Amino acid sequence: MRWVICALVALALPTASFAADLGSDWGDLRGPEPVGPANFTNWTGVYFGGQYSYSNGSAAFANASAPLVAQSLIELELEAAAAPSQWPILGSGTTRASGFGGFAGYNTQWQDLILGLEGDYTHSPFTVYAAQSPILNRLVSAGDLYSVNLLGSGAMTITDYGSLRARAGWVLGNFLPYGFAGLALGRGDYTVSTLIFGQQNSAGTGLPCDPFANPTTCVDYSFSNSTAKNGLLLYGLALGGGIDVALTRNIFLRGEYEYIRFAPVANISASIYTARAGVGVKF
Repeated sequence: MRWVICALVALALPTASFAADLGSDWGDLRGPEPVGPANFTNWTGVYFGGQYSYSNGSAAFANASAPLVAQSLIELELEAAAAPSQWPILGSGTTRASGFGGFAGYNTQWQDLILGLEGDYTHSPFTVYAAQSPILNRLVSAGDLYSVNLLGSGAMTITDYGSLRARAGWVLGNFLPYGFAGLALGRGDYTVSTLIFGQQNSAGTGLPCDPFANPTTCVDYSFSNSTAKNGLLLYGLALGGGIDVALTRNIFLRGEYEYIRFAPVANISASIYTARAGVGVKF
């Protein structure tokens, strides 16, 4: 019986030693462990913020004077013969202005892809004045001699503008570069005026002529015209891009560039290029 007990002890010693070796080399043997979620910045939810802007506004007035001049000359053969209404007396103008405003939106997130909808508002009053190119001309039409002096002026003021746009971005650590496109609205005023004057000599004997000595063949003419509107609603398209930088889970900084093109009003086409810096809060 004693030798049986000794044999059992001898067999147990190597087994215990082998188990100890496994424990020391591989550690405790365990089942499969769950893997933690992917580590990326969470941009999901509602957000809003404030921003400072610097804008470059431009407006093209090349066609703005045409309806006024054509209306002024409706009773003269001059318009049919030489079309002074198409003479380019007004050109484009530019100006710069700073402003302030705010933005608000909502993001949805699929890992690193961000899709959202955002609205923004900017108060940045500026006025664009048309370049002026007065024209002095002499011409012959159906045997009549004409001297033509054509002048004009134009201005457009935009006080407020904003956009409603769809956003798409990609998360890069704490950075969110994005692009956007949408509809733009603005509020502004415009004014355009023209003055055309000269002489008509139906005798064809030269200019200038004396309307008092020859009242039937020498005629002085002068027509002024203008159009204006205040509180005008402008609409157009907005395109641009920017980058948001998360400082904390709820606070982020923003840099952005936006281009807005408004539909023509009174034959005036306006555009705005805006750079912005802002700070926002998300929930």
